[in-house]
Amino acid sequence: QVQLVESGGGLVQPGGSLRLSCAASGFTFSSYAMRWYRQAPGKERELVAAITSAGNTNYADSVKGRFTISRDNAKNTVYLQMNSLKPEDTSVYYCNTRDPFRTYWGQGTQVTVSS
Repeated sequence: QVQLVESGGGLVQPGGSLRLSCAASGFTFSSYAMRWYRQAPGKERELVAAITSAGNTNYADSVKGRFTISRDNAKNTVYLQMNSLKPEDTSVYYCNTRDPFRTYWGQGTQVTVSS
């Protein structure tokens, strides 16, 4: 079965960096687009970044120039490098993929940006 396991979250000061990882299993990773979403308390879940199977990327305007999504198909892992972090980036970050039948989510990893 499809499994997505996020890691790498934590507490970081404003201006700092974190790298999130999402280890995938149970499907042909290289054939699927992967996405990172985030959800802050009281807010809707929002798309942060996406990467296609071909490696094309797109980003939410709020993170452009600060975040980078990448993938390592040999390791079945997608990454989110987050630089110049701001307090408003504080959220639970979720890894996501979908096939024609359903959408899959990881359990999420908490990122807190605070001094």
